[in-house]
Amino acid sequence: MQKTILITGSTDGIGLEAAKRLAADGHRVLLHGRNPAKLDAAAAEVAGDTQRYIADLSRLAEVTALADAIADRHDRLDVLINNAGILKTPQPVTEDGMDVRFVVNMLAPYVLTRRLLPLMEGSGRVINLSSAAQAPVDLQALAGSAHLTDMEAYAQSKLAITMWSRELASELPEGPVVVAVNPGSLLASKMVKEGFGVAGNDIGIGADILHRAALSDEFATATGSYFDNDSGRFGPPHADALDASKSAAVMRAIEAVLAK
Repeated sequence: MQKTILITGSTDGIGLEAAKRLAADGHRVLLHGRNPAKLDAAAAEVAGDTQRYIADLSRLAEVTALADAIADRHDRLDVLINNAGILKTPQPVTEDGMDVRFVVNMLAPYVLTRRLLPLMEGSGRVINLSSAAQAPVDLQALAGSAHLTDMEAYAQSKLAITMWSRELASELPEGPVVVAVNPGSLLASKMVKEGFGVAGNDIGIGADILHRAALSDEFATATGSYFDNDSGRFGPPHADALDASKSAAVMRAIEAVLAK
């Protein structure tokens, strides 16, 4: 059966490679990007049954508009892959005074997921891109009141998305499945090349795990879990994600930011 699958950040890297594999399987792939030319090029490369959606995920108003645009065209979404991410950028602070890593890597996926849940059935899947790089979340930095280095902000945002993945999964016992996935360390993405100055490992490693997470039976009952593709198995995330009080504090901070 054909599934409808949204992949954020699907104009290059892991997202693009995963889109090609999923489209080749006959699924409808909703491509997202912020650059119209790159989005058109990605659609041509992916081929198959695709649709294009433009949004700058550093602007939460555009995230909301993205969700609304998808809801206008579809009454069902089977898989949401929150893949888009950012590490280094010449503009690390948004117009709202927030660290762009927290916004793009963690807040935007949260808003998008919440807005799209009405389109998803219990058998649906939300796949959130985490990382082997996870660090304790500075709540002041999350709120935009403190500044971090690039890697600090990135690692903290990845722990935060892992935390809210677990919290949302517990809130939705009937589904959809919500999982956090480390797709693999230092893969050959644009982000890795710019952030670490290395060519990186085979991008197909990350595309393969996203394909499996979207479709395979091994993820069908994995809600609330963390998959570490470096070890090739489900395992424990950072200890803070297993701490109920710390997770609750991060959730309160997220909701406080969004309430503004």
